[in-house]
Amino acid sequence: MPILDLSPGDQTVTVTGDTPLMSVYAALPAGLFPPFPPVHLPGGVGGLILRGGFAQTFPFASDVLGVTFRAPGGRVIRAGGRTVKNVQGYDLTRPFVGSFGLLGDPLEVTLRLRPGLSHAHVVHPGPLAPCAARFTWAAPDGTHVMHFGHAREVQQAVTWPGARPVTAPPEYAPLFPAGMGVGEGGPLRDLRFAWADGAPLPEPPALFRTLAASL
Repeated sequence: MPILDLSPGDQTVTVTGDTPLMSVYAALPAGLFPPFPPVHLPGGVGGLILRGGFAQTFPFASDVLGVTFRAPGGRVIRAGGRTVKNVQGYDLTRPFVGSFGLLGDPLEVTLRLRPGLSHAHVVHPGPLAPCAARFTWAAPDGTHVMHFGHAREVQQAVTWPGARPVTAPPEYAPLFPAGMGVGEGGPLRDLRFAWADGAPLPEPPALFRTLAASL
């Protein structure tokens, strides 16, 4: 079972690293949302964590409360947990988010959930630009905007000229048979990167390599 723990009261969910993104959406009660849009991407939640999220317009790492991962040397390391103020010693959760596998492979992930009374997902022909929505990204069919919250706030965030509703989660996994890398010319772009099939990963700084070697 990929959903290991769901706590609507605490607004958290713990899943295995290989859990598909849409499986998280399917498991959540109405009115709670994970920190990623309703799309199909390769690598599941674990791959999303390694890439540092997708399409978010907020600090993604702040919504990753904990991660259990297998370091390159084989050690299983548990960082963080279900509560926000739970760190003793070094905080490895945030460095792990967006590490592109340098620190290890995610086995379990605990995510913060956010409430929303209403939600909407539209695609419009305009260019990708920062906006008030929770998620925005450019795809072959246009720029996607997805938001949740109060109904009036949602309506304001997704009102774009020529926008049309998206009725089914976009299927992007087949676009990346060799994996999502960072490179120009790819089929998807968010406010951080252009994502291309099999493209190289970002070059980590020397200090980050030192951290990886110490695990």
